[in-house]
Amino acid sequence: MGQFCLFSSLARVRPTLKHAHIHPRRFRLRPSPDLIAQHPAAVRSGSRLLDGRGDAPVDRGFRELPDLLQSGDLLVFNDTQVVKARLFGEKPTGGKLELLVERVLGENEVVAHMKVSKKPPLGTVVRMAGGFTATLLGRYPDQDGPLFRFGFSGDPYALMEQHGHVPLPPYIEHADTAEDASRYQTVFARNPGAVAAPTAALHFDEGVLAGTEARGIRRASVTLHVGAGTFQPVKTEDIAQHRMHSEWYEVPEATQQAIAELRRRGGRLVAVGTTTVRTLESWGKTGLARGDTDIFITPGFAFRHVDLMLTNFHLPKSTLMMLVSAFAGYEHVMALYRHAIAQRYRFFSYGDAMLLERRP
Repeated sequence: MGQFCLFSSLARVRPTLKHAHIHPRRFRLRPSPDLIAQHPAAVRSGSRLLDGRGDAPVDRGFRELPDLLQSGDLLVFNDTQVVKARLFGEKPTGGKLELLVERVLGENEVVAHMKVSKKPPLGTVVRMAGGFTATLLGRYPDQDGPLFRFGFSGDPYALMEQHGHVPLPPYIEHADTAEDASRYQTVFARNPGAVAAPTAALHFDEGVLAGTEARGIRRASVTLHVGAGTFQPVKTEDIAQHRMHSEWYEVPEATQQAIAELRRRGGRLVAVGTTTVRTLESWGKTGLARGDTDIFITPGFAFRHVDLMLTNFHLPKSTLMMLVSAFAGYEHVMALYRHAIAQRYRFFSYGDAMLLERRP
């Protein structure tokens, strides 16, 4: 098993904002409900791709991606694996309870979001679906923290795999199915720990990967265990006041070497997804290759590593929409979103993708 969001003090990255007092309503573009994808495309690479590198958007299919890249480019993926982190249980009083496990701390302890009508007292032993128990140990990360520590009666990874549910985003309205267990996961997922998929990578299948290899495009990976906070909108009046959730990341030595070689030969780094961008830029700001990051990338951010980004369309007022705007320019990104809405692209986790180039 890979590490699952193990806490570290190595890489706490606070936001660096050059443009203060930006209101989140500037990022409020919202598709109509019928454009929010409830299921994946029939084939992974069958999704659409909005080519947003130039001034005018170009509508393409995702299978065209290899032809849009150059020999010598480096694709960097997030190889995190989504775990079945949603668990259901019953309090001794008979009340229902739902947990969304955010982190595994070791010694069978987890940190979780708790959904319940009335919070149980400390020490309460909850009977979970499947027959195991979860004992409430306290709040997290401190006594006033928003999350909760539970002690499981067995190995958390094994219990989640056997009794848990795929933690689909809140805007997907159906219960998880066998299709979700397969498709809300990338084909190269290998390090368990995420409660949300790195969705830009969901479009890749063996055919597209073979196409990139045939063009001489290289591949590398990082790990960032995506937390549930990725779906939370920015609610402060000024985005500089928003507090990011923290996520565990790692940039392996082999990837560091691949990037160094890329720079020597003058190639371009293509980050697959905002989680890969956050990982690489956390490393770039701190020099630390692993740890926790709460980096908040907003307009004015100085990118150090990423030249092109592949990304899905994101929730309004989300930190991810702000990151994309910081990368490719606010006005340009808003124009791309308006085009995507007009052309009826599919939005969010199971939706379509776009390819962006970094703009000054």
